[in-house]
Amino acid sequence: MLPEEVYKRRHYGTPQSFFLMITNYVVLVLAMQFFAQCTQISPYFWVTTGLLAAYNFYKIRREREEYDRPKVIAYIVSLAGLVLLFFALRSGAQHC
Repeated sequence: MLPEEVYKRRHYGTPQSFFLMITNYVVLVLAMQFFAQCTQISPYFWVTTGLLAAYNFYKIRREREEYDRPKVIAYIVSLAGLVLLFFALRSGAQHC
């Protein structure tokens, strides 16, 4: 059968911080497609972004012990990527 070491290995799975970063990207891209297509940004985009920020605050406060230094750095880099993505997708905005 299988060796004994196979059962002793630990798999910690995907960290929750990864899912939070992916959620940020998906929600922001969808919000931009629905509410920020034109040169005028809809107030609903800012409401969606505010709700996303509140969700991030809640998740980080709830799982504070999981966020060590490398995960905090990765989270900050992902936020910088969100800002760059916003400007990249807004560069092709159309007049509506």
